[in-house]
Formats: sequence, structure tokens, C-alpha cells
Amino acid sequence: MIEPIEWKDNKIIFIDQTELPVRLNYVMCGDIDTLCEAIKKLRIRGAPLIGVAAGLGYALSAINSKGKTYRGLKKDLDRASKKLRATRPTAVNLFWALDRMEKTLAHLSGEPHGSPDRWKRAILKEALDILEEDKKMCAAIGRNGAGLIKNGDVILTHCNAGILATAGQGTALSIIYEAKKQGKRFKVYADETRPLMQGSRLTMWELIKNRIDATLICDNMAASAIKNKGVTKIIVGADRIARNGDAANKIGTYGLAVLAKHHGIPFYIAAPGSTIDRNIKSGRDIPIEERGRKEIIYTGSKQTAPLDSKVYNPAFDVTPHSLITAIITEKGVYEIKRFRRV
Repeated sequence: MIEPIEWKDNKIIFIDQTELPVRLNYVMCGDIDTLCEAIKKLRIRGAPLIGVAAGLGYALSAINSKGKTYRGLKKDLDRASKKLRATRPTAVNLFWALDRMEKTLAHLSGEPHGSPDRWKRAILKEALDILEEDKKMCAAIGRNGAGLIKNGDVILTHCNAGILATAGQGTALSIIYEAKKQGKRFKVYADETRPLMQGSRLTMWELIKNRIDATLICDNMAASAIKNKGVTKIIVGADRIARNGDAANKIGTYGLAVLAKHHGIPFYIAAPGSTIDRNIKSGRDIPIEERGRKEIIYTGSKQTAPLDSKVYNPAFDVTPHSLITAIITEKGVYEIKRFRRV
């Protein structure tokens, strides 16, 4: 299986997702500024993968630190954490991973005269644990969700919630991969996911490589596909889930949930427990990233709108829990009423 991110020789190696599907390019990253730029520019993307990258970035900063004391190391790591936290606001996995790494550092404060090498090893171990746990989490989501897939299903998905969005086999797409392993026969429709085309560039690339019967559609064809192609269920990922089950995901997800409600088909969210933000009561409190105007005015390098166009470019929207059939995590499948009691 493709590894979207790895730790090797005290460096982070990741796939530059902005070059797909034309070129599979691995980048060797040796400093925190390069990593932050990669997250901002979506070279690294997908909520779980951003969390893994943040943990590894924290460890990379520890390895690179010249601090000879605990205080010196902490100063460097506080600086690195601040830079990472400023990259993208919506995906809670980023903050979850950094909180976890900072707790690991805090536990080492009881050894103020300990060895810097030991501190760095402990920090790296925690980051690698996050990476390995993410792989196991993906497999568990796949197993838990595969039972929802029946022979003859036609599944619609949006954005990319697969191998490229995690350290493992994905969240929403993990369910599809697991169902295929079980010998089930089904079809998948993938939205292109404007404006950055994560569905066409990444999801279709993944599905074709994994020999899934998949068809690409434009975002504005979703209603037609549901009606005319017999879509039986929609499965997507999430970047942040509030306590009440409201879920933020790539822009366009909310519209699909409305379509699912109208057509009477189930709408599922697949995401790890780390995506649930228990500090946020509802979707109204989820910060929504707004990206630059050029992403809409240009398609790649081609100008497709007047340069003086006013632009509204939210990267995510929030689907209210009332439109979600169930949330699939590594711990099980939670119908939305049951989820709200978790």
C-alpha cells in the first residue's frame, strides 16, 4: 500500500499531493518551516494525515533542537507548535496531535537534568505511536463500516477520505476497500470536488489503483447521479465533529446531505475519534477556513474568471446532525441519537 507519510533518517518523507495525478513525487522534509508550508499549500492534506504530520513535525523540531537543557528544548518546541497551529484552523486532528505531543514534553519536565537525547527519543516515540495508531484506526473504521455496504450498492463520495488523507487506508474509502476485500460488488461515484479537485485528482487516482469500479462526476451532477444512477448511500469523511454530531467536511458536503435527505438515502460520516472535538457544542462553533481568491479565479494555471471578481471561498461547510444517518469511528457505528450520548 502507498505510504503518504513516513519517518526515515530523522526526516519526514511525504507525497506532494498537489502534483497528483500526473506525478507521484515524494518530498524529503528536514525542517518545520518546509512542513508548515506543505500543510498550508495542501501538499499534505486530510484531517488525520495533518494530525500525523503535526506529531512528526514536533518530533522533527525536537531532533533539530540545539537546546542542551529542558528549558532550551521546550523553547524550540513551543515555537514549532505555534507555527504548526497557525497552518490550518478547521481540522481538529492538528490540535489534538500537538496537545498530545506537548503533554509528552510536560511529562519529561520531572527530569530537568536528564539527557536531551532521552527527551528527544521519548518525543519521537510519541509521534511514531500516533502514526501507527492512525493506521490501526483506519483499518478499524473499514471493518466497522463494511457491514453497511451491500451487494449492488451505488456509493457516492466527496473530496478525498482515503489513503492520501491518513497514514493508513483512509476513513470513508477504508470502508470501500474493506468491502471489496470481503468480495462485495458495488459501484462508486466520486465528486470532482471543486475548486481544488481532490475528488478527481486524488480519490479517482486511489480508486483506480485499487481496482474499484469508480466513475467521476462534476459536483453539480450529484443530484442527477443520485436520481438517475441509483445511488444508494453517501459516505464522506470529516475534519471536525462537534459534541452534538454536527460535522465539518470539505465544501459541498452539506449539499450532499440535503440531497440524501430528499432522496431518502443514508448519509454517513466516517472519521476517527480524534476528529471529535468535545470542547465544541455544535457546528456553529467550528472555525471555517476561508482560502485565497485565486483558487476560484484560476483552474490550475488557466484564468477562468475575471480578475476583479468578488470571491467567497470557504474550504469547508458544516452538515447538521439532523441530516447524518450515523457516524462511523474506529470504535463502532453510532446512529446520530446514540452518538450524541457518547
